[in-house]
Amino acid sequence: MEAERANRLVMIVEDDRDVRDSVREALEDHGYQTVGASQGKEALELLRSSAARPCIILLDMMMPVMDGWAFRKAQMADPALSSIPVIVLTAHSSASDTARDMGAVGFLRKPLTLQELLTAVKQECRDSR
Repeated sequence: MEAERANRLVMIVEDDRDVRDSVREALEDHGYQTVGASQGKEALELLRSSAARPCIILLDMMMPVMDGWAFRKAQMADPALSSIPVIVLTAHSSASDTARDMGAVGFLRKPLTLQELLTAVKQECRDSR
């Protein structure tokens, strides 16, 4: 049961509270558990202090304190966290290049559509539903 819940946990790292809350609400409405962080340093602290690992990290690129690039570098340097897949969230036209360059499993261009979000998350957070 715990493993089943863990594979439906999504981390949302996004400094825009409205975007973070909208993504969180959409995912929770579809049976996912979420944890949010407003920037990379906070996300790393949450990941390191929790036994539960998200099935995916939705990562904004432009954030204060620690941006997406710095977060991903720190994540990849930590053996306990490096295997957690990342999907880049960005409004930039170079989203596919950014995702590829940082070793992310994919990207979502803002503004997100519900269908794109659910499809991307479901692909990484396989479940029996």
